[in-house]
Amino acid sequence: MNLAVIGSGGREHALVKKLADSSKVSQVYALPGNIGTKEIAINIDVNISDFDAVLDVCKTNKIEWVIVGPEDPLANGIADFLTQHDIKVFGPKQKEAQMESSKDFTKQLMQKYNIPTATFRTFTEKDDAKAYIMSQGAPIVLKQDGLAAGKGVIVAQTLDEALTGLDALKPSLNNPLVIEDFLTGEEFSLMILVNGEYFHAFEMIAQDHKRAFDGDTGPNTGGMGVYAPVSHISEHTRKKAIDTIVEPVTQAMVQEGLDYFGVLYLGAIVNDAGDVNVIEFNARFGDPEAQILLEMMDSDLFELIEKTYNKEPFKIDWKDGYQVGVMLASQGYPGSYKIGKPVDYSVVQADSFVSGLTEIEDKTVTSGGRVLLVTAHGEDMKTAQEKAYNNVNKVKFNGSDLFYRKDIGNRALKK
Repeated sequence: MNLAVIGSGGREHALVKKLADSSKVSQVYALPGNIGTKEIAINIDVNISDFDAVLDVCKTNKIEWVIVGPEDPLANGIADFLTQHDIKVFGPKQKEAQMESSKDFTKQLMQKYNIPTATFRTFTEKDDAKAYIMSQGAPIVLKQDGLAAGKGVIVAQTLDEALTGLDALKPSLNNPLVIEDFLTGEEFSLMILVNGEYFHAFEMIAQDHKRAFDGDTGPNTGGMGVYAPVSHISEHTRKKAIDTIVEPVTQAMVQEGLDYFGVLYLGAIVNDAGDVNVIEFNARFGDPEAQILLEMMDSDLFELIEKTYNKEPFKIDWKDGYQVGVMLASQGYPGSYKIGKPVDYSVVQADSFVSGLTEIEDKTVTSGGRVLLVTAHGEDMKTAQEKAYNNVNKVKFNGSDLFYRKDIGNRALKK
């Protein structure tokens, strides 16, 4: 059986790698893929915003299943379109993808069904938003309603930061702004395979590092590093997240007439009292969480997708030990940055996932903000972290062309 993975980042590289290992899959196509996926799949250069072109590729290559990696095509309705043409799609349809594409939609749903999350208000007028910020004080969190590649969130520690963030995010009727209370605690990521009222939560959680710089400082990014499992966050906490968030939200979606099929990503936070709250939902695998979790997964991912489609029970097998991933990013990211900078990662290619690299005249050069997730596995967290940074040191680039955080996983070692 042939299947396709839509997207061109590190998450899609990981999905292609994992799905290519399935005994049920004959050929994986990457649409359009990247220089990492071309080693394990057939890359086809197609504009994934052109659904007719994607359909043509599927028909020409007898593709039966499409796994959608990034959020934009989901929000634009690619699952609706391909399903109408008898192609199975792992990824929610446009209406259901609002769980990620509209912060306000999701917050309203959680409020209606008493799912624990930060208190919030939504604004379309800057003056109203400013008055609310002044009345609430700081710290406070500002979130652009729509998609922003993980960069539409400002965690303001001071009123000045909040007002500067308000100027940057510019709320309007077409661009609402969600303002919510700042929550303290340990954040974690939980992936859930969902089909209507049916769900299976991953038995292993991950911890992402959203801020650009060491010590969780700097602006929010798409993710600068990750590790799994998160042994200092208890199994009791994972189960509490399932009982108080995952099960209620899947039931709430059904009650609201949604028919969600795909991965639901829960970004959660647990405080010192053990309370678990929702930070965000995403309508696809996390990036870079997918790269680490799929490396730790021993089960056949496509088999799990099929079982979710058929609403059959299953258990996921996981490797022992720990996996750590460190993201190398272009200098200036998540702000403006230059591309076309040479990178040589050949020594650690087997342990790396390509986010933003391309080949020009036989040279590997940067093509995005996040460039390469370099990973390693170890029997314990300290070993995995040391091996990951040893691998990072084997990547060759010029001076300050790239940067990376040097504290990925430190939180786990301090616990």
